[in-house]
Amino acid sequence: MSFFNQLCEATKAEKQYLLSAPIIADALAGRISLAQYQAFLTQAFHHVKHTTPLLMRAGSRISHQQEWMRRAIIEYINEEYGHERWILNDLKATGLQPKVVEQSEAHTSTAAMVALVYHRIDDVHPASFFGMAHVLEGTSVKLATQAAGKIKDNLKLPDTAFSYLLSHGDLDLEHVEFFETLMNKVTDEAAQQAIITTAKHVYRLYGDMFRAIPELAAEPVSEIHELAS
Repeated sequence: MSFFNQLCEATKAEKQYLLSAPIIADALAGRISLAQYQAFLTQAFHHVKHTTPLLMRAGSRISHQQEWMRRAIIEYINEEYGHERWILNDLKATGLQPKVVEQSEAHTSTAAMVALVYHRIDDVHPASFFGMAHVLEGTSVKLATQAAGKIKDNLKLPDTAFSYLLSHGDLDLEHVEFFETLMNKVTDEAAQQAIITTAKHVYRLYGDMFRAIPELAAEPVSEIHELAS
């Protein structure tokens, strides 16, 4: 069995935990509120803004014997750099000022997910980053395009409110194929185990983030929202 398939098989239970979050079914049915969509994008901002720093951290710790992985990380940086700005633009299109989001605090589950990946890159193996990438990319391709269409129709939002979701949905399949090819080059057992374990943790924490969205969306508007002028 290829390592990519091993990774998928080893994380099936954790993946199901994420996908069973009630808000995901609601999003796919177009049943989420504007506040819930804004809460999702806000948490996305708080983890996506760390993608490039995490990649740089991982790249700096990869040995010269794994130059192919360093090149892959450079390609990821070129692809992912600045995506947090897309999210802020989407939020502005929904009526939420970017500065409000930038000054907000990440939910505990979101902050824990990011901190976990930093820790595992530093203290376990730099390839741990790819465990996070597996979760976020795989989930986006599976859900993002369908959810974006349903949310857009229900909330009557403009296309400019969905650049993040649509860019990480069906159109990102080529990137997922690149990831599968990359994972099948990983033969070092320590790296493989680091990726699998990180993916397990991230699936759980990302699932907790989705479960927190209704609570986050229910916070008083005066505390978390500032309408665009």
